[in-house]
Amino acid sequence: MISTLQLLAASILATAGEGVPDLEDRKTIRIGPFSITPFLMDHSAYDAYAMLIEVGGRRLFYSGDIRAHGRKGALFERLVAHPPRPVHAMLMEGSSLGRLDPGQRFPTESAIEAQLVDRFRPDGFVGVCASAQNIDRVVSIYRACKRTSRTLLLDLYAMEVLRATGNPNVPGAGWPNLAVYVPEYQRSRIKETGRFDLVDRYKSSRIYREAIGTFVGRAVMLFRPPMMRDMDRIPGAWDGARMIWSQWDGYLTSPANEAFRAKLDASGVPLEVIHTSGHASIGDLQRLAEAVAPDALVPVHTFGGERFPELFGSRVCRRNDGEWWGV
Repeated sequence: MISTLQLLAASILATAGEGVPDLEDRKTIRIGPFSITPFLMDHSAYDAYAMLIEVGGRRLFYSGDIRAHGRKGALFERLVAHPPRPVHAMLMEGSSLGRLDPGQRFPTESAIEAQLVDRFRPDGFVGVCASAQNIDRVVSIYRACKRTSRTLLLDLYAMEVLRATGNPNVPGAGWPNLAVYVPEYQRSRIKETGRFDLVDRYKSSRIYREAIGTFVGRAVMLFRPPMMRDMDRIPGAWDGARMIWSQWDGYLTSPANEAFRAKLDASGVPLEVIHTSGHASIGDLQRLAEAVAPDALVPVHTFGGERFPELFGSRVCRRNDGEWWGV
């Protein structure tokens, strides 16, 4: 028997030359015999979608990476209130299994902003190690800067990610309390590639290292380890400075980040973790499973698949990686 996913893959390949359709919230697109409806979701990655795939009277729902505690939590609540039904099989992520107990919840993005405000109030340079692709977090950092009269320094990569969203409601060039700093390693790369257009795009908001030195105690920088070299060249930059790790703390154990932590220690800069997950708490996953009520619930993207039956009941149907099955 040919599985639904095999048939979908074949249909996508057959229509590849016709272009890839844009995804819009709850706007159904058709690929071959398939109807695919994306559902815009709350997630740390921008423009994340769940998917409903329909063919031959059968319906598969894929949760994608989701959460309910971010800045777009209303999207999750809307899905729970108005779920697609019926669903014959649901693929649901379980990234939080093993990280949380069932009764625990991740902090909201608003709570993260409040913590950042508290840490930004005292003078002293603050570096925040967060992914520029986590738009919610960049917004939280920016809002915390505004609330504490600080200036947020973003590099070219971060500015390009924000610009790529096409969303006028996320921070951008010309916004108050925001400046563009091009670190040394990016300047070298710009010279090598001749991409001076990237620098010119942000000329009106650009700030140089010498200028940062005049207000370094009130600056916040979206930080990456290579930027240590830039800050080392600013007199007094590390006096009263602190570093905030605002992404999964598991990354801190990598050899590169262990070296980074050693450099911070040598400079007398304390490191604190302030973060919330891009994935749903177990309780929210249970709410989603109950709302959709699929005939079969299949765990994906989890190290705790064996816990699904105790948490989600008899509808759980575990499948092996690489296993083909029919919906």
